[in-house]
Amino acid sequence: MAILLLDTTVIVDAINGKKQRHLLLDELLVQRNLLACCGINVTEVYAGMRPHEASLTEAFLQSLKFYEVTWEVARLAGELQNRWRKKGHTLSLPDVTIGAVALTHGLTLLTDNRKDFPMPELALYSLP
Repeated sequence: MAILLLDTTVIVDAINGKKQRHLLLDELLVQRNLLACCGINVTEVYAGMRPHEASLTEAFLQSLKFYEVTWEVARLAGELQNRWRKKGHTLSLPDVTIGAVALTHGLTLLTDNRKDFPMPELALYSLP
């Protein structure tokens, strides 16, 4: 069993019925994995949500284990962004924060955007 932090693109695809993400998430649950999100995911999802998606979106997000962006997470996110910027990689603040949540709590990040999360210490469940 693993706790899988969902990248926002995975959440949006599941809500919109794309790439058969709902089937993958169902299979992961059958395998006794726990699915999770964080405050950044919620913010990004609501920023792009259309009114007719509100009830489904709320129900889906509420079904996930929620991890807060704490002081420790925020500090690590800043450190990650600083470290990667010095290496010549521009990473978005939402992505480094999601990565920091996963690292702080020992979670595996479920993403199809591997390039957005180049941190070698980050456990990834890469999607095809």
